Amino acid sequence: MDDPKPQSTPTTARRCFSGALICSGFAALLYQLTAAIATTFANKPLPTGNNTATNIAVLVRTLVVGASALGTFVFAFVTLGLVALGIQILVRGKPSQS
Repeated sequence: MDDPKPQSTPTTARRCFSGALICSGFAALLYQLTAAIATTFANKPLPTGNNTATNIAVLVRTLVVGASALGTFVFAFVTLGLVALGIQILVRGKPSQS
């Protein structure tokens, strides 16, 4: 069987900056979501009737806010990386074909 080679698109500064713009939008939305989740959790009291229920509630709150914050920072760092790559491509210019 012949496996056709996948066609790779060239990495350009325009593609880097447009990808960074998309990622920064996702990062901003996830930041707002994280802040809303943290605010909602802060305004609702923990159950105090049972020690086990309180521990589980704290665990769930921590995991939810942590997962949301992780997504936020992943998109933020991808944005920074794409901007840095775009600047590097602009500074170095188009690579020569040999």
